[in-house]
Amino acid sequence: MTTPARAPDPAPDPAIVARLRAAGCVFAEDEARLIAEAASSPQELEDLVAKRVSGLPLEPLIGWAEFCGLRIRVAPGVFVPRHRTEFLVEQAVALAAPDAVVLDLCCGAGAIGAAIASRAGAGVELVACDVEPAAVRCARENIEPAGSVYEGDLYDALPASLRGRVDVLAVNAPYVPTDAIALMPPEARLHEPAVALDGGGDGLDVQRRVAAGAGEWLAPGGSLLIETSGEQATQTAALFQREGLSVRIATSDEYDTTVVIATA
Repeated sequence: MTTPARAPDPAPDPAIVARLRAAGCVFAEDEARLIAEAASSPQELEDLVAKRVSGLPLEPLIGWAEFCGLRIRVAPGVFVPRHRTEFLVEQAVALAAPDAVVLDLCCGAGAIGAAIASRAGAGVELVACDVEPAAVRCARENIEPAGSVYEGDLYDALPASLRGRVDVLAVNAPYVPTDAIALMPPEARLHEPAVALDGGGDGLDVQRRVAAGAGEWLAPGGSLLIETSGEQATQTAALFQREGLSVRIATSDEYDTTVVIATA
């Protein structure tokens, strides 16, 4: 399971800081501390620094990403949770009763589900699923045994016993238009799976499929929360309105993000 994030050790090696800064790492001192903490020997430290300098993302190198105050286990080739998604977690926690059934759909490493469960309480029944095997392996480390993780394509992965029982359905489905992937930072476009990024021609392909099945899985009065972009929010909201759900759009300047909330 996830553990609370803790402050890294102070006093990074100035030589490592200089190497990281020269490679373009904006937060070179923080990264040097985290890499030193992750290394178990001088040779491993050198290997990690060399890989970071070559352009590999930090989080898979050290094995975790900080999200909502938790250390979320991540591995190479797995989508790294973004801090902007913490806004979705805050909105979901506000809707989650102490005994809520929570589903983290397109869960990636399971960060959203783990964070909701950590804040909403031990009575939450947590289920998560993803289509990408490496992500599912990480999600199981982050969620089990407090929750259950399934591998498969959207709702097809879920046990039938969950149908009509989901109180909070949290989704961070891919919503980047295919042509825009080339414009993403190299840490994402070169090192994260396309299935976690590519939302199709207009970015809404996976969201359409999520909307089409939501009503079957939500409990009466249950809510679905899905991250989207400010430019796509109206279109995303319309997808769920067409499925008979009540919809509102929540935005955050602090997190620079948008969440569509659809209620059965």
